[in-house]
Amino acid sequence: MPPSNTETTVVVTSTVKPRATSFRQKSDSVSNGDFGSFISGKRADTGAQLEDIQVKINGKWLNLSKEFVAKHPGGEVINQYKNADATHIFHAFHEGSQMAYKQLKVLEDRSSLSYGQHTLANGRRNSIKAYQSPVALYDISVEQEMKIVRNFENLRQQVHAEGLMKQRPTFYLRKILEVAFLMTTAFSLQYFGWYVCSALVLALTWQQLGWLTHEFCHHQPLKNRRLNDWASIVFGNVAQGFSRDWWKDKHNRHHASTNIIDTDPDIDLAPLVAMVPNDLLKYKEPLEKLVLNIIPYQHLYFTLMLPLLRISWTSQSIVHVFSSSSSVYMKDRKHATGERIALALHWTWVLLQLYLLPSNSVRLMYFLLSQLLGGLLIALVVTYNHNSVLKYPKDSPLLNNFAALHILTTRNMKPSTFVDWFWGGLNYQVEHHLFPTMPRPNLGRCSKLVRQFCADNDLEYLVDDYWTGYKQSLMLLQDVAAVAKKAKDL
Repeated sequence: MPPSNTETTVVVTSTVKPRATSFRQKSDSVSNGDFGSFISGKRADTGAQLEDIQVKINGKWLNLSKEFVAKHPGGEVINQYKNADATHIFHAFHEGSQMAYKQLKVLEDRSSLSYGQHTLANGRRNSIKAYQSPVALYDISVEQEMKIVRNFENLRQQVHAEGLMKQRPTFYLRKILEVAFLMTTAFSLQYFGWYVCSALVLALTWQQLGWLTHEFCHHQPLKNRRLNDWASIVFGNVAQGFSRDWWKDKHNRHHASTNIIDTDPDIDLAPLVAMVPNDLLKYKEPLEKLVLNIIPYQHLYFTLMLPLLRISWTSQSIVHVFSSSSSVYMKDRKHATGERIALALHWTWVLLQLYLLPSNSVRLMYFLLSQLLGGLLIALVVTYNHNSVLKYPKDSPLLNNFAALHILTTRNMKPSTFVDWFWGGLNYQVEHHLFPTMPRPNLGRCSKLVRQFCADNDLEYLVDDYWTGYKQSLMLLQDVAAVAKKAKDL
C-alpha cells in the first residue's frame, strides 16, 4: 500500500464544467509532451537564481534551502510548488523510491515549519469560468475541494490495492523486442535497396521508441530506478538522439503544472505560436514583433509545423548536453559527459547509415523523410491532449489540487487496439497524469476507476476521437489569433 496522506490540505477543484466563449471543451489524450520548446527553444524557468523555498507535503510546511534545491535529483521542477501543496505530486513522482521517502522523513524531522496556511498569489475565488478564452479561472467551495482531495486519496489507495501500480516487466520486454524488430526491418530494407520503405519504417521505429523511453523515464517498467535511468539513456540518447535529462526536465515540469501559464513549458510556444492572449505581450524584440504579424494565421499553419518536431528536439538535446556543465543543478553537471557520449553514438550511427546509401540525393531523401515523418508521428500524439483544453493563470489555486489539475487540463482519446499501440498508451492521458509511474498495460483498467471518481466528484472526464480533439485545438488557436488580429489592426 502507498504511504497514506493523513493530513492533506489541498485546495481547488470544480463542480462547474470549464467552458470558453467560443470553445466547447470536449476531450483529449496524450502527453503534450515537449512541443512547447519545440517551437520556442527556451526553458520556462532557467533556475539561474536559486533561493530557499517552502512546500507543503502531508500537511506540513517544509523549508528547502537553495543548496537542497540545487541538489534535487529532479532539477528545477521542485520550484514550481513554491508556497504550494506538493503532497500528491510528490507521491506521483516518487512512487516506489525508498530514497525519496527517506529524504522526506529527514526534511519533516529537521525543517517542518509551523507558520500558517499559505495561499497562492492568484487565490481569488471566482468559480471555474472562462474569462479570457482560452484561459479559465478556477475555484469552488472549500467543502467541495476537501471532498475531492479525500476521495482522490481513497482512489490512490484503491489503485494500489488492485495491483495497478505493480511493474509489468514481461510487457516491456515485448515492447523492446517490437522496436528491435522494427529497427532490424528498417536496416534490412535499406540493405536490399528499398530506401523509401526503410525511411518510413525507421520513422515509425523512432516514434515507438519515444513511448518506450517515456515509460522508462517515468520508472514504469522496473522497480530499480537506476536500471530505468540507464535504459532511458540507451533508448533515448543512443537510439533516438533525444537527451534524457533535457526531456525529463521539461516533461516533469509539464506534469507538475499542466496547462498553467508561464510554468508549463509545453504551452510556451512563442514566438511562432501564441497559446493564450498574454503570450502576445512577449513580442518585444524587432524580429519577434515581425513574427507577430503571422500570429493571426497560426491556426492555419500550426499543422504544417508538426513534422519539424523531431529535428527541433534533437537540436535542443545537443544544445542542452553541451551547456549542462554550467548548470546550477547538480544532476545536469553530473550527467553531462555520459549524455554527450550517448548522443555522439546516435549521430555516428545516423551518419554511417547515410554514408552507406548510394548517392547524395538518396541520402537527402532518406534523412528528410525519416526525420520529418518521425517528427509528425510523435507530434500527432503529443499535441492532442492538452492543447485542446483550457489553460489556467500562473499561481492559480488549481495547482494545489492535484486531481482536479490533471482532470481539468487533459483530454483522453477513445481507445482501440490500434490507438493503444500507436499512441503508446498515452490515449489514457488523464490516468497517466494522475499516476505517472503506472505501467502502460494497467491504464485501461485504471480508467474505469477514474471515470467513476470523476462522476462522484462532478468533474468532467474528457475523452474524444482524434479529429474532435484536433478541431478543438485549432479553435483555441483561432481564438488567440483573433485577439492578435485586433491588436494588429489597432
